[in-house]
Amino acid sequence: MFAIAITGGCAVGPDFVKPTAPAVKNYTAEPLPAQIGSTESGQSQTLAVGRDIPGQWWTLFHSAALNQLVEQALKSNFDLAAAQATLLQVRETVLAQEGTLLPAIDAKAGVSRQRTSSASFGGAGFGGSIYTLYNPAVTVSYTFGFSTQRELESLAAQEDYQRFQLEGAYLSLTANVVVAAVQEASLRAQIAATEKIVEAQTKQLNIMQRQLDLGAIAKADALLQQAQTAQTRAALPILQKQLAQKRDQLSVLTGQFPNTELEAKFELADFQLPSELPLTLPSALVEQRPDVRAQEAALHQANAQIGIATANLLPQFGITGSYGVVSNKANGLFSASNIIWSMGASALQPLFHGGQLRHARRAAIAAHDASAAQYRSVVLKAFADVADTLRALEFDAMALDAQKDAEQSAATSLELAQKQLHAGAINSLTLLNAERTYQQTHINYIQAQAGRYADTTALFQALGGGWWNRQDVTSGAATSHPN
Repeated sequence: MFAIAITGGCAVGPDFVKPTAPAVKNYTAEPLPAQIGSTESGQSQTLAVGRDIPGQWWTLFHSAALNQLVEQALKSNFDLAAAQATLLQVRETVLAQEGTLLPAIDAKAGVSRQRTSSASFGGAGFGGSIYTLYNPAVTVSYTFGFSTQRELESLAAQEDYQRFQLEGAYLSLTANVVVAAVQEASLRAQIAATEKIVEAQTKQLNIMQRQLDLGAIAKADALLQQAQTAQTRAALPILQKQLAQKRDQLSVLTGQFPNTELEAKFELADFQLPSELPLTLPSALVEQRPDVRAQEAALHQANAQIGIATANLLPQFGITGSYGVVSNKANGLFSASNIIWSMGASALQPLFHGGQLRHARRAAIAAHDASAAQYRSVVLKAFADVADTLRALEFDAMALDAQKDAEQSAATSLELAQKQLHAGAINSLTLLNAERTYQQTHINYIQAQAGRYADTTALFQALGGGWWNRQDVTSGAATSHPN
């Protein structure tokens, strides 16, 4: 199913071989319908297989307020800022490590005032001498071993890992903002519908209370209605709490304190369901998912660590040289007779370390095997995410169509009850029951509609979010294009 291999190369240790994409042609065991949802409800979506995902996929919901909120989050979110700074840190570390490929050249200068005694040279009875010593010099050193290239390769893989961690943070942030905005809109609509139900139930309770006073109904019926009204009223604080929490979440996602009042207040009517859903080919999914690419980079780094551990078993070499002048007079710095220089070379071959280096290499191999297994797990989860989301969208559409039919039937029943009451054919209790039924089916429809929006967002997230079509995060994105 996967091909993860390491092969020998010119450098010490195994060369990294990029994992091949799984030979999977479909996300689900059963064929998916080309169109999700019915056209009659106005909520149909077409799966565009192989279509590319736009970098700003959230604009497909056609909400200016949502677009503005997402852009604000991208500019002000602190988690995203931390990920960007961490990437910069790793990048600078890579550049610093590249400097080890070149010799180190240092200039130094010294001046000292000294007094010597003839006793230091075995003499006696002679006075000492005082003099000033000038010593400017240039030193060159270069230490190299077989691990240098692998160490640089490991750091470069770490940079790739952090780059895709940043892309993952970017994708999670945008998806969280969109879902929170949709849930806010859903909660507002549910609160409005629940308030109308409470109003209808309260009217119904008042009528039944008058009927009870006249002895027209049993007390148990009135108590039952009272309990139902109280139960519906108790649902309001829960919905209001959830709405307040969503507003707080949006404030934090956009880098603001919860006491900041957001300008945007979302309603479901503010969003349009994308009529066309880009669906990545399974063969390209592993190139587009940030978490898969990050784990691939971690695997690359683990592979480089094997090379480093292997190189530690081999000799290390060093070259040093210095050129300078030593003089007890300032004008003697330019005298050829005062020039000093030295050159040297060294080699270090590990001979006995109690098995430390050998076991360190075995540990690196085991770490590579663990990273390879983790890579397979992440890939499987990626495919499962897409499959789950596609199935969710399919069943969401069914549920939304059914709830739409139920709402239309309840609306028709309410309209008929209103006409019958006007004609005197029914009492007001029947009308209130019809109104309560309509509002409840409306709430169910609202929830189904919000679920459809949320799962559409989840599909964009599961497919990678189109980061390869953006140029605003890292310049390295161009070199990591999935195509």
